[in-house]
Amino acid sequence: MIHFENALLIDPEAGTAEPGSLTLDAGRIAARDEPAPKGAEVIDCGGKVLAPGLVDWGVKVGEPGERHKESYRTAGAAAAAGGVTTMIVRPDTAPPIDSPESLDFVTKRAADAVVRVHHMAALTKAREGREMVEIGFLADAGAVAFTDGVRVVADTRLLGRCLTYARGCGALIVGHPQDPGLSRGAAATAGKFASLYGIAHVSPMAELMGLERDLAMIRMTGARYHADQITTAAALEPLRRAREDGLDVTAGVSIHHLTLNEFDVGDYRTFFRFTPPLRAETDREAVVQAVADGEIDVIASFHTPQDEESKRLPFSEAAPGAVGLQTLLPAALRLYHQGGLSLPQLWRAMSLNPSRILGLEGGRLSVGAPGDLVLLDPDAPFVLDRFALLSKSKNTPFDGARMQGRVLGTWVGGRAVFRA
Repeated sequence: MIHFENALLIDPEAGTAEPGSLTLDAGRIAARDEPAPKGAEVIDCGGKVLAPGLVDWGVKVGEPGERHKESYRTAGAAAAAGGVTTMIVRPDTAPPIDSPESLDFVTKRAADAVVRVHHMAALTKAREGREMVEIGFLADAGAVAFTDGVRVVADTRLLGRCLTYARGCGALIVGHPQDPGLSRGAAATAGKFASLYGIAHVSPMAELMGLERDLAMIRMTGARYHADQITTAAALEPLRRAREDGLDVTAGVSIHHLTLNEFDVGDYRTFFRFTPPLRAETDREAVVQAVADGEIDVIASFHTPQDEESKRLPFSEAAPGAVGLQTLLPAALRLYHQGGLSLPQLWRAMSLNPSRILGLEGGRLSVGAPGDLVLLDPDAPFVLDRFALLSKSKNTPFDGARMQGRVLGTWVGGRAVFRA
């Protein structure tokens, strides 16, 4: 048994941030605000924040095929150091996770991670958009969702078949709202700034067009759908309308699109190269407000490790993405310190909602919930050194940035997996 006392408990389910205590027994929460049981290990939190561990949706791990960029062991260590107790892993490996056999392989490899791991599977074979995977078999094998990631399925007839089959299985489809023709090769959002810097760019309307296409298919099939990244103000209205019409639709956004904008690419630093590209400040502000209002459900890191050779290229040619497992929490706390989001709102989006959407137990502090916890000092300042990150790859846009929020300890099922 472990008893945490003198803590500020963040309960996203109740929407509260209140002083209290918490007791773990046999890997689960056994009591709240009760005296320490006899024989329990007592941890004095010193008034710091104790909250459910983060559930990071959309993590890229390099096994199989790109283990030099990230392994389950290093990803798990980075996750634990960042307060992430559950990783939802993407299927865009080499080869992709598109069969029960490949899912079984990565499930066994995930035993190297010290945190919980769940896998999404590809939606089409080899993520080529030509043939549907065996959705039923993969769901039975443990896939929590199906997605081709940034490779948008352009064949609407095939997408309709996938959605219809997924509805019959109760499976969740994760889409990447972008028009593939417009967005191909783009590294910045269209506008005066991108034109001035000569960077290949795309109109933000590509996101709106992609989302409206997907939502039309959801209206036709009745499937469950999650838009992995909503990054523009224009996309919020169709998302809102779909929910008002009763469609089973949820949405997410990356922490980088919530805390950075298009001007951050001004020095041509390829650590700021993302898919979709960073947006205008007005879009960033609109999306932050959408998270606060509950219109966007999930904040994730979209952890994408890239080696130095992939990033030391001209901006438009560099591989997109950044590592984020260890920086998700301090980056998100920028929004808290700026007054945009409260701590319960942050944890609702980074822990409770992803758990609810994927049918997991995490994100809660109620009695009986898993003992997946993070203890942190949200005010502790530091300057981020990318070489201190535990991921194999060090491609973070926050290198050298002044940040606030240090993880002091992480527990998974009542077992300490990180202590500062």
